[in-house]
Amino acid sequence: MNKVVLIGRLTKDPELKYTPGTGMAVTTITLAVDRYNASTKQREADFIPVVIWGKQAEATANYMTKGGLMAASGRIQTRSYDAKDGTKRYVTEIVAQEVSFLGGKASRQESTGFGGGSDYGMAGNPFAQGADNGAPESNPFGGQSYDEDITPVDDGDIPF
Repeated sequence: MNKVVLIGRLTKDPELKYTPGTGMAVTTITLAVDRYNASTKQREADFIPVVIWGKQAEATANYMTKGGLMAASGRIQTRSYDAKDGTKRYVTEIVAQEVSFLGGKASRQESTGFGGGSDYGMAGNPFAQGADNGAPESNPFGGQSYDEDITPVDDGDIPF
């Protein structure tokens, strides 16, 4: 099975392009994905290229900017090509099948503890007030936080 899920920040603004023959939208982004190095006890980042096709490529280019938090799931793909200098080059990238926009640039005022101490702040929560995720400002929980709307269920009512 070839499946990968990444959450990271865009290293630069997405650049939308269209294929010459079919006019299919495509954008290639680089996600900076945090990881914790136990030997140095420091956070480090991996910079992973992600290719996005079709409507998702257009949406990414329209709604995401450098520093924005984004999730991408898809498959790892390797390919090779001959460079202009005659050498063979190898590329490993993620071909996204699904993307989610999680927020704008990090707010360093609040730490969520996500990923071993990452400071994603309110940008990591798409329902936080002031989150810049490209969606219209609305609270799907009617002004309550998500955990205030939980109704207890009696286990005897569940049919399985």
